[in-house]
Amino acid sequence: MLPQKDKRPPIAYSCYVTRSREGEQFVPEHRFTYQVAGTMTTNDGTKDYFFNEGDFRFSRRNNLMKFLKVPPEGGEFKSISVALDQQTLRNFSMEFGIKAENHTNGEAILLLKADPLYKSYMDSLIPYLQIEQAGNEDLIANKQKEAILLLLKVNPGIKNVLFDFSEPGKIDLEAFMNKNFHFNVDLNRFAYLTGRSLATFKRDFEKLFHITPSRWLQQRRLQEAHYLIKEKGKAPSDIYMEVGFEDLSHFSFAFKKLYGLAPSKV
Repeated sequence: MLPQKDKRPPIAYSCYVTRSREGEQFVPEHRFTYQVAGTMTTNDGTKDYFFNEGDFRFSRRNNLMKFLKVPPEGGEFKSISVALDQQTLRNFSMEFGIKAENHTNGEAILLLKADPLYKSYMDSLIPYLQIEQAGNEDLIANKQKEAILLLLKVNPGIKNVLFDFSEPGKIDLEAFMNKNFHFNVDLNRFAYLTGRSLATFKRDFEKLFHITPSRWLQQRRLQEAHYLIKEKGKAPSDIYMEVGFEDLSHFSFAFKKLYGLAPSKV
């Protein structure tokens, strides 16, 4: 049950000029991020996190996130981040003899207190955004190591997060699914995050809910959509992604099939 590798480069730059950009993602590796311009709102299924220009944040691995990126008036949304993958952290742990003292189940995203060292480091990443990754692995690795040293210096307690190499353990399936049903990820991801193989996840799920995971997810998402439309007065076009559907047409088709009328007629 291995997590999917982070498809983004180790050092990444986000820049958007649209009014806002929303979506969701699985965070497979820790990321240290600087909010250069604009605002970022994220939700882990339970809590909203808000980040403004000049903020530094640390995103913990193995979390599901919805996000909304909004550029400043007349400007662009910009952020710079560096990934701290498990192999890099294991190598660092062996080299410096640093280990986690205990396992922590803290918040999915940590707002880091601003520090001049953080800003200086993020500014130093800008030239690395212009180079190709191939052939420059050692240079990138050095910047990742520098980020770890910096985080430990400014926030020593973060070592219990950085060097905790445990994988998700078997957790309460019902509570997890009711919290995260609206994330549009595949069953392999749900299985991994609940500490199960895909086969065990399906078996445990059907024993608990008496229905297949795929059918339960669709029904649960549609129930939530019906509630948001009827009780909260929200428009179908505003909530179909919020409840876990990829496109409006598929959502409308599934909704009508279950409830007998189009979502716009509720």
